[in-house]
Amino acid sequence: MKFADRIEKLPPYLFAQISKKVAAKKADGIDVISFGIGDPDLPTPTHIIDALCEAAREPANHRYPETEGLPDFRAAVARWYEGRFGVRLDPAKEVLSLIGSKEGISHVALCFIDPGDVALVPDPAYPVYEIGTMFAGGESYKIPLTEDRGFLPDLDAIPAGVAHRAKLLWLNYPNNPTGAVADIDFFERAVHFAKRYDIAICHDGPYSEVAYDEYVPVSFMQAKGAMDVGIEFHSLSKSYNMTGWRIGMAVGNPRIIDALMRVKSNIDSGASQAIQRMAIAALDGPQDTIAAHNAIYQRRRDKVVAALRNLGLRVTPPKASLYVWAKVPDGMTSAAFAERLLDQAAVIVTPGNGYGEHGEGYVRLSLTLPDDRVDEGLRRIAAVPALA
Repeated sequence: MKFADRIEKLPPYLFAQISKKVAAKKADGIDVISFGIGDPDLPTPTHIIDALCEAAREPANHRYPETEGLPDFRAAVARWYEGRFGVRLDPAKEVLSLIGSKEGISHVALCFIDPGDVALVPDPAYPVYEIGTMFAGGESYKIPLTEDRGFLPDLDAIPAGVAHRAKLLWLNYPNNPTGAVADIDFFERAVHFAKRYDIAICHDGPYSEVAYDEYVPVSFMQAKGAMDVGIEFHSLSKSYNMTGWRIGMAVGNPRIIDALMRVKSNIDSGASQAIQRMAIAALDGPQDTIAAHNAIYQRRRDKVVAALRNLGLRVTPPKASLYVWAKVPDGMTSAAFAERLLDQAAVIVTPGNGYGEHGEGYVRLSLTLPDDRVDEGLRRIAAVPALA
């Protein structure tokens, strides 16, 4: 048999590779501590679980859902956006349910990209932006995110010929993997760039509720003109510790929302209605768990940053996100540093080059493992002879 070229070109998914390494070590009886995947270890709040249990008993929720999502869910998303960001959305036209934001991110390229078209993709970045573009037959033009610019893209440096060919620009703040943040001024410059070249903007914003030191992240949709050119992907995964339930949303420009809904209606059958009811309870219910969880993550962040600095690594404490982005020692590659920790300490960190060539020289550490495992992992890292 002969597979499609897109499968032959598809690199192994970064976190699947990490999971295989962990499994191999565990099979040898080795206790592995993983700072690799950003999957919250804290449980989904009880009142949200209770809402799911109640909804699961309703026969109406046992049937196929609608692609666009329950009207009540879309209304809850609109209420949450207005309360949190002051952004008003029409639930019927400007909100769409997703089976987790990754699903929408991977499918939205099909709304814009024809074979040979260009998407502007940051580097380093969440790999799905580039993979979705490739699946649609397009090309990714990489925009470097560098430390000297605060890991913000230099849109003015994109050649005009490339910008005229581009159909889509990806942004992601608070950022994965770097933890960088963006302000409204940056988003408004991005809107101006998009209007100049007739480009759609897709902003990936799942970390807006994970923030530290009293920093409050903004939404792309707060920028003047954002509704004219783009949409924002969001998720309940990180805000409410709901990664396993797979529920998220896209909000913004109604034409883009409609196009994505049409793609989804031909590919999937929508998010479970019981889980949408669960999500309504999260969005409309008490929000105090967010601050409580962030206090835990901030404590872990401070431990990780201090430990890495003690080893001589250059680290800027992130204002938001679930990650610490650290510069590896001079003379080492990201992969070599990660391999050394795995081999000598049974500790997993994610090599930065897995997010793109401009991630080379860095590693990412997730804050989503229990405090005792954080402490043990940092103790092991500090004991590696070549690093101490």
